[in-house]
Amino acid sequence: MAEAPAPLPLCASDALPERGRAHVFDLLEHGRPVRGFVLRFDGQPVAYLNRCAHVPAEMDWQPGQFLDDEGRWILCSIHGAAYEPAGGLCVGGPCRGRRLQPIQVEERDGQVYWYPSSTLKPACP
Repeated sequence: MAEAPAPLPLCASDALPERGRAHVFDLLEHGRPVRGFVLRFDGQPVAYLNRCAHVPAEMDWQPGQFLDDEGRWILCSIHGAAYEPAGGLCVGGPCRGRRLQPIQVEERDGQVYWYPSSTLKPACP
């Protein structure tokens, strides 16, 4: 049985203000370069691939800016799709009912980490 990949550091906990700017990072999905992001919502870090469920385009309207002005929804800057930050469910727009692809993260000892998977790997070995 293969051992689970070790978590990789993403950013310091204090780099993620509540409902503020996200930390964007590079990774590989099935060997292809993609970007992910992690932001803090209701005290917890949540992370997803930076790809709209409607059309595979990056969603941030400015680097690291994913949330609406009220900090309630993750918005796609191209299609206007609105996603629940806690679970990635699309609640409005052309992909209603679909979800953002989650990235497993955890926070401990003042650091946020992500977990590689069978499909998501670090961009640099």
